[in-house]
Amino acid sequence: MFRGFVSAFRTPDLRKKLLLTLGILAVYRLGVAIPTPGVSYANVQFCASNNTGANSALGILNLFAGGALLHLSIFALGIMPYITASIIVQLLRVLIPRFETLYREGQEGQAKLTQYTRYITVGFAALQSASYITLARNGQFFPGCARPIIPDESWQTISLMVLTMTAGTVFVMWLGERITERGVGNGMSLLIFTSIAAAFPQNISAVFHSSNGPVNTFLLALLLFVVIAVVVFVEQSQRRIPVQYAKRVVGRRTLGGSSTYIPLKINMAGVIPVIFASSLLTLPTIIGQFAGDNPPSWITWMNDHIAKTSQPLHMLLYILLIIFFAYFYTAITFNPDQVADDMKKYGGFIPGIRPGKPTADFLSFVLSRITAAGSIYLALVALAPMLAFVAMGVSTNIPFGGTSILILVGVGLDTVKRIQSQLEQRHYEGFLK
Repeated sequence: MFRGFVSAFRTPDLRKKLLLTLGILAVYRLGVAIPTPGVSYANVQFCASNNTGANSALGILNLFAGGALLHLSIFALGIMPYITASIIVQLLRVLIPRFETLYREGQEGQAKLTQYTRYITVGFAALQSASYITLARNGQFFPGCARPIIPDESWQTISLMVLTMTAGTVFVMWLGERITERGVGNGMSLLIFTSIAAAFPQNISAVFHSSNGPVNTFLLALLLFVVIAVVVFVEQSQRRIPVQYAKRVVGRRTLGGSSTYIPLKINMAGVIPVIFASSLLTLPTIIGQFAGDNPPSWITWMNDHIAKTSQPLHMLLYILLIIFFAYFYTAITFNPDQVADDMKKYGGFIPGIRPGKPTADFLSFVLSRITAAGSIYLALVALAPMLAFVAMGVSTNIPFGGTSILILVGVGLDTVKRIQSQLEQRHYEGFLK
């Protein structure tokens, strides 16, 4: 594997791509440390170091931003507005026929969809930056800290902060696109990977300094090793459905007659169901924050039984939401009817299955059972660290769990595959013999 890295840096084109990617990631991490104009960096550092009850609802968002959110840096929103906009545009393909038409037009149509995604990203960035600034002004970032994070609350300062954070999000989006076009790997995924990896030492330190810290750290490391092994095994697993193409005579040439397969991943939805489920389960905490000091009884019950991640009801809802969103997102991203029509158009068929509707029904049958296994796998991976924290007596507000592991392993595997494919094109062995 190390020989593969050496070979990658010996190849001029690949070396330029790797250095460009590393340089952009370094620029991104530098921007995370630059505070937004109007923010008192000294007060932020004081509140962060002396406050242990940081807002748990913002913990996962702060993790994806690499710690920039709670510090209100110029990259405080990270790449999440772009990810949200991309998911919404993908969902709108089902609701708006024009979007589906653009998607099928090829590169030109997808370029228009990308432009729409950018516009939506700017709107989301402006809305989210205004919302987070309001939460910071109300003391929701660090409850119990008396020092103001934003000393000057004039409209000029707030407008400048919103503009700066929105521009920072647009710049991060541009950095991600540059990695995708000229670097190695998917730029947006690598930015999230960098953010989570940067917070990894701090989360391990929090476990180490808990009660019975060394033993808990060893057990957590053992659990992470097992979970990572399971994630790698499942993410590499496929159900391959064989497809044969009939021979066709076009002029003097004979086309077709080949055989291939449709690779169906066990986890086709990726990490999206876990992110959606986590976002929905943060709503009770957010509602409780706006209820004041004397909330109604139903909000108190919701905070005690749903908002707390260590409660059985929270875990049950977490599992059900993950399973629901796994089926929902898979149904949107994979259309068996369209796949069956495309196979029939080019003379392809599944052995033993008639083309057309029987093929679509067979694909739906297989997909539903694969998704059942994939959704259960997602739920177990997402809950494993949470259950471990409860068993070890460690605070479950540490924003490090199955979502982080899935993203780290998934992006790592994808990046290594892309580097290995480019090495193999240049007649190297790659990372694995």
